[in-house]
Amino acid sequence: MYSAAVGVVDNVYGGEDGGSVVESFQASNNVTNYVWMLKYVDVDIDYARWLGWLFTPVLAMFILPSVILILLYLSALFLYIYKWHRHRLLDAYERDFWEGGRKSLAALWDAQGWLWHGFEVVGLDNIPEDGPALIVFYHGAIPIDFYYVLSKCILFKGRLIRCVGDRFLFQVPGWSLLMEAFKVLPGTVQSCASILKDGNVLAIAPGGVFEAQFGNSSYQLLWKNRVGFAKVALEAKVPIIPMFTQNIREAFRSFSWGMRFWRWLYAKTHLPLVPIYGFFPVKMKTYIGKPIPYDPNNTPEMLAQQAAHAIENLIKEHQRVPGSVFHALIERFYKKEVSKSA
Repeated sequence: MYSAAVGVVDNVYGGEDGGSVVESFQASNNVTNYVWMLKYVDVDIDYARWLGWLFTPVLAMFILPSVILILLYLSALFLYIYKWHRHRLLDAYERDFWEGGRKSLAALWDAQGWLWHGFEVVGLDNIPEDGPALIVFYHGAIPIDFYYVLSKCILFKGRLIRCVGDRFLFQVPGWSLLMEAFKVLPGTVQSCASILKDGNVLAIAPGGVFEAQFGNSSYQLLWKNRVGFAKVALEAKVPIIPMFTQNIREAFRSFSWGMRFWRWLYAKTHLPLVPIYGFFPVKMKTYIGKPIPYDPNNTPEMLAQQAAHAIENLIKEHQRVPGSVFHALIERFYKKEVSKSA
């Protein structure tokens, strides 16, 4: 540790003439101060290393979710570039200008889901090749599972799933082009029914941002008696397709402390401000259930209850409750079936 200091001492007293006494005294004081500084700097370095070891995992949990945000912005940047060259590409895509951009992004997101989560879909055939249907799904902290299912539908079924998004999404800088390209809409009962009557597939998460923020590893539905999606299905006379993704709450998690404060803040702002951490490389598998056929005798309340029960059955059959990041990681790399009971 003190080799540098010894070198300084040799330089001070090892000259041919030795220098003046005053210079030697000043040099001696400098050496003393230098050695004293080394001791305390060394202590600070050790302390800094300890702090780094302590807080690196915590920081990583908050930094990793930003990867999804970066991917979304990169997706938007790709679409801006795509739009810039639209005149050169119009001949290639005669029906829909955005089709090429959507398929390119779908390929990227599909690859990311396979590499990071070993993502799979069971029951993709339950989404019709043509004609309308309403997909109802459980909303994770970040609905990354829907991005993956959307990508697979675009690539393997040639269908775009229209989606209802919260109004705040349309205010996020740089995302307007994503909303336009993938035809996301804020959605009223009338506008959603109109989309379905035009023969499209539409996806709605009845729990919305509330379920995203305040749901947890118990996987309880937080729909708050919402029946708007059921009114849409009844008005458009279409089947409802239930969908749930295993370990979606283990991929990203929202903070569970201070819930009273966060609920109060959400009631005031209607913005998703609860901190999110994660992006763990857990196994994710989406299960698409059998369609619930249109029944004119159903009321919105009855149909909403049927859809809730269908998703709860998917959760009961395929999800360990309470969820565990550790076991979800095991499922990512080890194919053996893990018991769903804790």
